[in-house]
Amino acid sequence: MPDSFVHTQKKHTGLKWILAGLVFAVLWSSASTATKIALAVSQPLVIAVMRFGVASLIMLVIAHLVLRKPLPRKKEWKPLFIYGMLNITIYLGLYVIAMQQVTASVGALTVAVSPVFISFISVFFLKKPLPLRIFFAICICLLGILVVAWPLLGGASVTPLGLVLLLASMLSYSIGTIYFSSRSWGQMHLFVLNGWQTFFGGLLMLPIALYTYKGAANHYTAAFWGGTLWLALPVSIGAVALWLHLLKQDAVKAGMWLFICPVFGIIIAALWVHDSVSIYTIAGVLMVLAGLALSQFSKDKNQS
Repeated sequence: MPDSFVHTQKKHTGLKWILAGLVFAVLWSSASTATKIALAVSQPLVIAVMRFGVASLIMLVIAHLVLRKPLPRKKEWKPLFIYGMLNITIYLGLYVIAMQQVTASVGALTVAVSPVFISFISVFFLKKPLPLRIFFAICICLLGILVVAWPLLGGASVTPLGLVLLLASMLSYSIGTIYFSSRSWGQMHLFVLNGWQTFFGGLLMLPIALYTYKGAANHYTAAFWGGTLWLALPVSIGAVALWLHLLKQDAVKAGMWLFICPVFGIIIAALWVHDSVSIYTIAGVLMVLAGLALSQFSKDKNQS
């Protein structure tokens, strides 16, 4: 096979990786602002259960009735249940509750914790080496996040409980990421995988939502449906499908895209809820992009 063809194929694969990562980052980072909009008129677990119910129903109908994909095999149900518990019930359950006590910008910034958890959990539990280039990329990205966060944390409304819940949710998300990447999912279609793990995650959350439900606290207005449906469709279906696609290739490198999510999240929060964008934000964006470029450039150079 000619070297030029191989080089072209590698370049095409690299561009697809970057495009998938960027689209994922934009969609995923919009979740904190959409959650805050819906929380203004509803309880957090009501939003979560409705979100996951709508998303899982759409994905499972498309997967099994439209695309005619088979049901998971007997041995695959338990891993789907565990992944749904880690990735939906615990992670997003804690996240949506914590968002009552933090701003959209701070909620978006905490996503930067996940790549650190993912990288070090991989080192200690999966015995994966942490390449020096990834270490430097993480350092650059973390410094960029700190630059972005500096002017926001001084005036942001963040309770200690809200911050603890956010960090706990990110830990669960990171463990779920490692659990997913450590298993072989065979040829299971992404809509089958995502649909069932979302269904199980929402189902486990339902009893708590019913027990804590207060009718007077929930108003099914345009704000509720706009925020909830955005979370269900572009985020739970679109962003998660891209995330699973990235994870199947490399969990640690996929985690690098989470660094840019807070940057996009701050920009989206600025556009929707008028948070300020300063020179710190611009400088942080450039640093995060530099860290991501370092990790991707080094990978391409080593493979060439």
